[in-house]
Amino acid sequence: MPQSLENRVLAGRAHNEDAVVVSLPAGKALVQTVDILAPVVNDAFSFGRIAACNALSDVYAMGGTPWCAMSIACFPEDLAAQAPETLQRVLKGALEAMVEAGCVSAGGHTVRDTEMKFGLAVTGLIDPGHIATNAKLRPGQVLLLTKPLGTGILATAVKADWEGAAESEELIRTWAGRLNKVAGAAIVRFGLDSATDITGFGLGGHALEMARASGVSIEIAIHSLPLMGEVLEYASNGLVPGGSINNKLYCACRTRWLCEKDEDLENVLFDAQTSGGLLLAADADKVEDVKAFLLEGGDLACEVGRVCAQAEAPLLIV
Repeated sequence: MPQSLENRVLAGRAHNEDAVVVSLPAGKALVQTVDILAPVVNDAFSFGRIAACNALSDVYAMGGTPWCAMSIACFPEDLAAQAPETLQRVLKGALEAMVEAGCVSAGGHTVRDTEMKFGLAVTGLIDPGHIATNAKLRPGQVLLLTKPLGTGILATAVKADWEGAAESEELIRTWAGRLNKVAGAAIVRFGLDSATDITGFGLGGHALEMARASGVSIEIAIHSLPLMGEVLEYASNGLVPGGSINNKLYCACRTRWLCEKDEDLENVLFDAQTSGGLLLAADADKVEDVKAFLLEGGDLACEVGRVCAQAEAPLLIV
């Protein structure tokens, strides 16, 4: 562990081996979140990294900085006995992401389970005077998405060993294994006050959540969505996970199509994402600067919609 990170742990292990004592910088508030996943790729190291990136994402979405995290590992007893290197590689993948984020790995907990699962309980630091939320959208703002869509559908194709599964798995590793660190820094640098990370509810579900919380409507430009690989072809072949279908059904009554409906794109819009990008709301005079910052840092900066005054439905597809 880098010395600058190690120095944050003041008292080492407390009487409880799962507890540590850390210092809190003056003027900072805490952000706390927890997330846990079943594997979405076959490689254990990549799975650990993706699970860590996914858990850290909520902190970035608020404009915070990950500070420390505790691991949560669930695994079958026979796996621990017969292939202990699998769990070791999961932990190494997670640690790589935490070190990249500047986040202390502060221990964790293991549970015997019938299926492997892994995640983090994360504590982050944030300026209490500037917290991005999903409830501060304003009409006229532009919505920028920082990662392409399709991890749920691609993961289904990987599990089914469908044609192109290897390429799809590599895309998942590349994008879901990427921290939202650059997008989180954009929130702080440009004073963005409304954002969310795109995870289990899909882009459509999380956008709807933002619109309802803010008392506005959101227009999503359906043909402007950035897509991963063969996601549309997979969707047309029915490789859509149950969670994504549930998202679509739940959001249907609050969604209006103002253009010809495309069922495959609809499935992608509501596809449940793992470690998806951030959806950032930027005022018109900041959009180009925010886009340039994201692109320079290696993120996408796709304009996928805009915020408008409250209309007939919170989510409008154009």
